[in-house]
Amino acid sequence: MPSLCVIAGTVRTRADFDAARVAGAHAAVSPGATPALHDALHDPPIPWIPGVATAAEAMACAERGHRFLKFFPAASAGGAAALRALSGPLPELRWFPTGGIDEATLGGYAGRPEVFAVGGSWMLDGDDAAAAVTAWRTARAGLRTGD
Repeated sequence: MPSLCVIAGTVRTRADFDAARVAGAHAAVSPGATPALHDALHDPPIPWIPGVATAAEAMACAERGHRFLKFFPAASAGGAAALRALSGPLPELRWFPTGGIDEATLGGYAGRPEVFAVGGSWMLDGDDAAAAVTAWRTARAGLRTGD
């Protein structure tokens, strides 16, 4: 699966980012973006998509050069309507909403020009999630060996 892009989730420290890179992740997302985390990741080992829930947090990340942000927790932060509202005064930002999104609410995010991806564990149940991880590890091993 050479076109597979793996994004590691719920990384909160520099050590988490380093471990994600070593494991083969192409990027990582965090649930928030504290000043200490920004300082620790002034040169992240892989691209970082910080999490925000408010306009102030989004503006702070934009001031530090971020243009791609995780909107988290999307459902409890106002859902697709809140994201549309944030996009008005912050048109340069692109969003990855996750957190409380399910099949019923996915349509509010899908196809919006400011949304570059949507995430959620609802996409896979426990057995499917384990199978997906196994498939990713198998594909990654094949890429390393040239298969």
